Amino acid sequence: MAAMAGKLMHAVQYDSYGGGAAGLKHVEVPIPTLKKDELLLKLEAASLNPVDWKIQKGLLRPLLPRKFPCIPVTDVAGEIIEVGQGVQNFKAGDKVVALLSHLNGGGLAEFAVASESLTVTRPREVSAAEGAGLPIAGLTAHQALTQVAGVKLDGTGKQTNILITAASGGVGQYAVQLAKLGNTHVTATCGARNIDFVKSLGADEVLDYRTPDGAALRSPSGRKYDAVVHCTTGIPWSTFEPNLSDRGKVIDITPGPSALMTFALKKLTFSKKQLVPLLMNAKKENLSYLVKLVKEGKLKTVIDSKHPLSKAEDAWAKSIDGHATGKIIVEP
Repeated sequence: MAAMAGKLMHAVQYDSYGGGAAGLKHVEVPIPTLKKDELLLKLEAASLNPVDWKIQKGLLRPLLPRKFPCIPVTDVAGEIIEVGQGVQNFKAGDKVVALLSHLNGGGLAEFAVASESLTVTRPREVSAAEGAGLPIAGLTAHQALTQVAGVKLDGTGKQTNILITAASGGVGQYAVQLAKLGNTHVTATCGARNIDFVKSLGADEVLDYRTPDGAALRSPSGRKYDAVVHCTTGIPWSTFEPNLSDRGKVIDITPGPSALMTFALKKLTFSKKQLVPLLMNAKKENLSYLVKLVKEGKLKTVIDSKHPLSKAEDAWAKSIDGHATGKIIVEP
């Protein structure tokens, strides 16, 4: 383990709340050291998620970041350089996908430390960028569909009608593809420029959210939704409610205060229609499953853009802008 000790690496960090892309600084810092059950990765790709810039903005204080300066980003792919004491299933030279801890982040750098418990093998058929796109966005889509909506991804079970909002974004693009592995009819919303793209992912019908029917979330075929994977913000419960089936659920992946109030109210009034705030609970076996689907060609990571680490601020600005089609990737 001493081989890398004391050596420096290029990283991108911020040292206070706010500042957006301009608040990111390029620095040379020591390569992180390993603790028990940890892996040192030479990073090949990192993928941004909206939560990364929301942490910088201070939306999760005082919980995150744990300390300044902070090297952000958690979704990475790379090669193991060293393994810590107690590591069972990996060795130096293995190619992997990992979800780093939000407490420590570390993805915008040349090297990062991952926990063995949230690291999975990346087969040759899955590129570093495709793998790095998966952890937060893929696991969120997977959990929403399988745990809350009850969709069986082997195609069994009765058909369910699913609505996916912001279907061209990071979570949305995975949600459409995963939903179609199950016995589902998928309605999706996106901007006009992405309608053909979302159809190509497998959506049965696509609404332009700027049209009256799109804003009202009305299914073109008149369906009521059994579950909504809600990947955007700013749509009130009153818009969802008339479009839901008797026991329809709105699964909110970015629940704010009003969503939590609605959730509590629906519970208190024993409403059959529910709003369910989703707090993603990362599981290694689910990440392995998603990587396997990519390997088998059943799921793809749609990449919006790739940026070198030296231009990480461009990637950051693009994520804040909120109009990416698919995943934004940074490559050391």
